[in-house]
Amino acid sequence: MRSLYLIVAVLLGSLSVTAQKNDPEAKKVLDAVSAKFKTFSSVQAAFSYKVEDAKGKVQSNKTGTITMKGTKYRVNFGSQEIFCDGKTIWSYDKTAKEVTINNLDASGSTLTPQKLFTNFYDKDFLYLLNGEKKVGTKTLQEIEMTPTDKGKAFHKVYLQVDKAAKTIYSTKVLENGGNRYTYTVTNMKTNLPAADNMFAFDKSKYPGVEEVDLR
Repeated sequence: MRSLYLIVAVLLGSLSVTAQKNDPEAKKVLDAVSAKFKTFSSVQAAFSYKVEDAKGKVQSNKTGTITMKGTKYRVNFGSQEIFCDGKTIWSYDKTAKEVTINNLDASGSTLTPQKLFTNFYDKDFLYLLNGEKKVGTKTLQEIEMTPTDKGKAFHKVYLQVDKAAKTIYSTKVLENGGNRYTYTVTNMKTNLPAADNMFAFDKSKYPGVEEVDLR
């Protein structure tokens, strides 16, 4: 499934990168994004998702939404909806009318959307600040990220940061096979009320859905 987790998976891994190999100016930008995100009590964002082939031809365009609060999150993306209350993850396939239930890994190694906005960059990547460019009224800082593990299915990630807001604007992944995947944040609201029950799958609201409990 090509979902928000592709980007999260891309930006996290298992090998360390020593700080002196990285661009200190890029680290300043990334540190600022991480620090800003940690000040929010909640984040609600809409995003677009584009898939291109090696020639730049668009193969797919989709949109989605994500809400995050502490360790909780909810993602709505095409026919998929993902709920996490900080302990349990429900992956709901609307087309198949099936929900898969798993425990959240207590070790903290589980890939979560929140990790995209915090200190993912301190591991597994060499990073370089490429410069700035204007998109509409925004000034974007582009950071080029190269995985240290050459066995990865991708060879480059381009992260664009809104300089004024200190938030991630877009993430573009270049796969070894040539495909390119781009997520762009189209709207973001922070510190809005978000009830805890919205992050748990309520079976009573989804009649006829089959549960696959893998806990």
